[in-house]
Amino acid sequence: MKEQIKKSMQYNQIVDIIYMAKDNTLTKRRIKLIKIAGDTVQAYCFTRHAKRTFKIDNILAVYPVISKVSGLNA
Repeated sequence: MKEQIKKSMQYNQIVDIIYMAKDNTLTKRRIKLIKIAGDTVQAYCFTRHAKRTFKIDNILAVYPVISKVSGLNA
């Protein structure tokens, strides 16, 4: 998982994560990675509208957000 997070940070991607909170509830968060520090990730969380720290071990899935640009013809 850590390698996937590093790659997302390298490409400056906004990602969605599935995260297990302290109380064992699952949440989906949309984040912009800021830095990796040991076993945690600092990121701006668009869900909470704040900078948050996430434990890497509690990140269950990571996938990039694909933005759709309207008005373009293929």
